[in-house]
Formats: sequence, structure tokens, C-alpha cells
Amino acid sequence: MQILVNGDNQISVDARLTEFVQDEVGRALGRFGGRLTRVEVHLSDHNGPKSGASPDKRCLIEARPSGWQPVSASDDANSVAEAVSNAANKMKCQLESAFGRAADKR
Repeated sequence: MQILVNGDNQISVDARLTEFVQDEVGRALGRFGGRLTRVEVHLSDHNGPKSGASPDKRCLIEARPSGWQPVSASDDANSVAEAVSNAANKMKCQLESAFGRAADKR
């Protein structure tokens, strides 16, 4: 499973952040690794450098199951780490549900 990490112009995606995101998403979605061709993680900061309404950090995860339409999950939080963790858990639940429904149809 390939995990790609992208940030907007307000969030600098360095090696440390990439490693954290890949570990967090890999841990949550690892059991689906053989069924996912790619996972894209998009990080953004709604407010940029100015303070304001929170939560303002967003993580959008798009998983591409082999032979299926992409599945996405997102979360807004006060920190990038919290948004990534929450979005990864939401994605895990969505994939469990989707793959479970597919197995039930067989």
C-alpha cells in the first residue's frame, strides 16, 4: 500500500510529518494493505497563519481499493496529529463497512 502525503501552502510536509502520517495511517489501515492500491493524505490549515475559529486543521484521506471507486474520510481538529488520527480511524470504519458489505453479497 502506497501512502502519499500532501500539504497546502500553510502546512510544510517534511520527512518527520510524512513519517508520522505514514505510520498512523499504516497502523489504522494496515489490515487492508493488500486490497488498497494507494492512499492519499491531504493536510490543510483553514486559517493559515492567523488565529481564529478552531478546529482549523483538516486531514482528508482518500483510499483507492483495487477495482473499486475511491473512498474518502476527513476530520477537522486543533492539531494536524489529531486530525490525521481521527481521519484514519474514520477511514478504517468505512473500509470495514464497505468490505463487509461486499463479503455479505457473495
